Amino acid sequence: MLKQKISRWLASILLSATITLPAFAQDLVVYTYDSFNTEWGPGPVVFKAFEEQCSCKVQVIAPGDSGSVMSRTILEKANPKADVLLGVNDSELAKSFKHDLWEPYRSPNLDRVPEELRLDPAHRVTPFDYGYIAFVYDSERLTSPPKSLADLTDPRFAGKVVIESPKTSSPGLSMLHWTVAVYGEEGYLDYWDRLRPNLLTITDGWSAAYGMFTKGEVPIVLSYVTSPAYHVEYEQTDRYKALDFPEGMFRQVEFAGILKGAKNQQRAREFIDFMLTSGFQDVIPLTNWMYPVAPEKALPDSYQAAVRPAKTLTLSPEEIESNNDRWLRSWSRTMAQ
Repeated sequence: MLKQKISRWLASILLSATITLPAFAQDLVVYTYDSFNTEWGPGPVVFKAFEEQCSCKVQVIAPGDSGSVMSRTILEKANPKADVLLGVNDSELAKSFKHDLWEPYRSPNLDRVPEELRLDPAHRVTPFDYGYIAFVYDSERLTSPPKSLADLTDPRFAGKVVIESPKTSSPGLSMLHWTVAVYGEEGYLDYWDRLRPNLLTITDGWSAAYGMFTKGEVPIVLSYVTSPAYHVEYEQTDRYKALDFPEGMFRQVEFAGILKGAKNQQRAREFIDFMLTSGFQDVIPLTNWMYPVAPEKALPDSYQAAVRPAKTLTLSPEEIESNNDRWLRSWSRTMAQ
């Protein structure tokens, strides 16, 4: 009899707990690149804002540069660990399409984005920001910077340049495509052969390259036109300057998408919708240092230090998809000589 009373008492406690405890929503798991989720990046702000909106918990995993994140996602394709992959740029789209990573979704907020930035008519991925890769130099260490891509190969810059690898890094791959856009199939490898003596090193990712630059180890780095705006905003210095080359500057658009087989599809769709609202877009300029695709307020004053390219260059996702593997193999052979 006593056991029955205790059992009924425990059952009432459990029932009460079930009724009174809040019903937590399922987590959303997001893969992104490391600099997006640092304390100075947009991640801590935008993910917290989405958590407050959805009353859910966002788990963020940032194992490295965008190339590393892509490789991990491909390896996990049969059993995806994430719901959303955030931070794939247009130079990497072909690879993601080849591996069939995405669950198509067209956000109703996509209408806020200019047509020229909507590069995937199948809506497998959604753009969230864009920018232009550029060479940034330290004006206190270099009084006569290169005036063009061609000039960058001049022997006076021997050992003074650091770039990121196109095999592992988003800006590195965009630079490879930049040289293809400028010099074509017949000339891009010759350009890299001439540039090679001027490269102090080639890093795996942007953080390592830019760290070398800001530490004074090298006066020229491959980065973005908006990088000088960061130093104006937070360091009140205009010593770092981006170069606008007359051959044209290569545009980079960043995307996010829902992974095929993701466990939290509905929550992932809600996040893609949120990504195109002010809670995400207005955070981008002063944290990710790119241009938002759907801004709702003016850019910060520090963006006056950002170069607006006179000429924009791009390659279509279809052209990249058809040729990228061959370009990378040829680049590797050239740089190994």
